[in-house]
Amino acid sequence: MKAYFVSIKFTARYVALLTYIVGLFFSVGVYATNSIEGVRLWSAPESTRVVFDLKEKPDYKYFSLKSPNRLVIDFSDSDSQVNFKKLLKNDQRIKKIRTSSPKNKHTKRIVLELESTFKLVVFPLAPTGQYGHRLVVELHDPKKPKRVIKPKQPEENRDVVIAIVAGHGGDDPGSIGYSGSYEKHVTLAIAKKLAALLNKKQGIKAVLIRTGDYFVRHDKKPRMARQNRADLLISIHADAFTSAQPNGASVLVQSARRANSEFTKVIANREKESQLLGGAGETIKNTQDDNLAVILADMTKEFTTKSSYEFATFVLKEMKKVTKLHKRKPVGLSLAVLTAPDIPSVLIETGFISNPKDEKNLNDPAHQQKLAKSITRAIENYFNRYPPKGTLIAANSARSHKVSRGESLSLIAQRYQVSLSNLKRANGLSSNVIRVGQILTIPKSAH
Repeated sequence: MKAYFVSIKFTARYVALLTYIVGLFFSVGVYATNSIEGVRLWSAPESTRVVFDLKEKPDYKYFSLKSPNRLVIDFSDSDSQVNFKKLLKNDQRIKKIRTSSPKNKHTKRIVLELESTFKLVVFPLAPTGQYGHRLVVELHDPKKPKRVIKPKQPEENRDVVIAIVAGHGGDDPGSIGYSGSYEKHVTLAIAKKLAALLNKKQGIKAVLIRTGDYFVRHDKKPRMARQNRADLLISIHADAFTSAQPNGASVLVQSARRANSEFTKVIANREKESQLLGGAGETIKNTQDDNLAVILADMTKEFTTKSSYEFATFVLKEMKKVTKLHKRKPVGLSLAVLTAPDIPSVLIETGFISNPKDEKNLNDPAHQQKLAKSITRAIENYFNRYPPKGTLIAANSARSHKVSRGESLSLIAQRYQVSLSNLKRANGLSSNVIRVGQILTIPKSAH
């Protein structure tokens, strides 16, 4: 009987101890099935993006408070080991990121103390590439009144404007190199060198669409180029592959299928999108003749498509002098950044960051400068041959054109922004028939 009571006593103590341990476990975190593992912040000229990296898919709620302005985010069943005090950066929209006491003890409450009120966008992202589950918070400055986009030639002797897009940025690193370098850093370095070279040239002005380490949405890039009245859009990238073998540079243009798809969208909504249709935009917008609208808009698209391809050949001709080419002819792909139907656009793959030798070159400032110089020469050569009307380059250049295969008289007239009748008159033509290799005189006036 004595042994029996000892056994009962021991069992009771064991159960009490186990109950205590289980209770303690539940009290400190059984509900914390998720955790905030990191927080990243990027400041852009018009917005700030904060990304919370989480172990699992976030279960969250958020609300805003005023006086002072705050954004409060509650992460359900979550904990965090992040030191939020070390996150404070020189951001113009967020004064401080801190924790606070939630109503539910199993919730992690994060507070963003804000400088003002902003347009708020909050959304989760599923795992992709090197990233796991994320919650993205975007703070956008209040919208300014819409700018009326003026025609490209309101004055004489203006600069040719080149919009330069440095691919990726912010929480989008792009491709990651063989040795761990990020595409977003390479593209920005080359873009800045290219802009610096172009801005030294008389009659040329470069505009950087991204000036720092932040992300710009694809649909916004052509719009920003248009707001700056760009004559050409160049997107700088670095290629990558699943193996380290491929190397060399390529130049990409919009695929015919994607270009036709974008064209269809613009025509269907032509009253709203008339600014995307070049000099004939107002006519296309206001005409009641659907056939005329399609014909005029198609001429704009045809001009942009052909100009993009031709400029791409100029780039390849110069780049092969400083680096190996992966593709010797322009490649057509469906690309979101090249959707402007009114701005000739190309995407330049400066090399394979997944190739050890290419990666080393792409991170070398001297090689970056060589690439920038080759693209600068291509821009100069192209616009010396096809100077837009009203530009200083046009005023200083010889007005002649050698007919290439596939060109029509109407397309050449549109390229130089002269009337078809005036072009025929300047060359003594009684019909629209021209031949490959023929030298045409381009009249200075469209009247």
